Amino acid sequence: MRIRLLPLLLLPLFITAAGCRIAAPHAATMPRDAVTQVATIDALLAGVYDGEVTLAELRRYGDTGIGTVNGLDGELLLLDGNFYQIRADGRVYRPDPNEKTPFAAVTFFQPQQHYPARPWTEKQLCAQIDRWAPDRNLLLAIRITGYFTRMRTRSVPAQRPPYRPLTAITEKQPEFELEKVSGTIVGFRLPSYVKGINVPGYHWHFITADHRHGGHILNFQIISGRIELQTLARFYLLLPRHSAGFAAIDLGQDRTEELRRAEQ
Repeated sequence: MRIRLLPLLLLPLFITAAGCRIAAPHAATMPRDAVTQVATIDALLAGVYDGEVTLAELRRYGDTGIGTVNGLDGELLLLDGNFYQIRADGRVYRPDPNEKTPFAAVTFFQPQQHYPARPWTEKQLCAQIDRWAPDRNLLLAIRITGYFTRMRTRSVPAQRPPYRPLTAITEKQPEFELEKVSGTIVGFRLPSYVKGINVPGYHWHFITADHRHGGHILNFQIISGRIELQTLARFYLLLPRHSAGFAAIDLGQDRTEELRRAEQ
């Protein structure tokens, strides 16, 4: 099945349907200033944990990004073209390329801005990034490689049908405290208008330099390192064509509070 990316109105938002197989544009023709996303965050909040896009197919759309794995089996991180799966034990695994994802966002990372990191809390760092990249209406990909005195992460345990909503799972999520650790943060700062589609604001995952530990970031303190930013002006959305779960949910609900609770 060949999938084409078509414009919706005049916005830089592109929506298509993901079938059993995606024939992505050739790497040489795929726009580099784009975020490509599988499904929507509201679908994930509602408990749609089975996807149709394999990691091998997703890799055609980017070499850097974050997401999750079928059945909500941990946190997913794409770094330098390699996928890493951080499961509920806090350890890092290498997923099968044929594994599928119900939610992920990736890009070809080509940073335009580079800055040294100073001793900052997460809140202070976000404020500094906002000064470096003040246009909050465009998409921003972020990669931070550094040394952290504190890194607090979480993951989620694999689920089986019938699936519970994400907030019911994250209420008892495994959390991990890492101290004096080197590693890499990968994530995005997204505009407020992506509400319901992705996470407005900052959303990022972490992996240690030895690729042994990581997860969805809850909080951190950075001491030193390198901050790289890429502003993006295109957004592609791949929607599941054959998902009964996706077809059945009400995407008109306001899930803002659910998202806040799930991201904490």
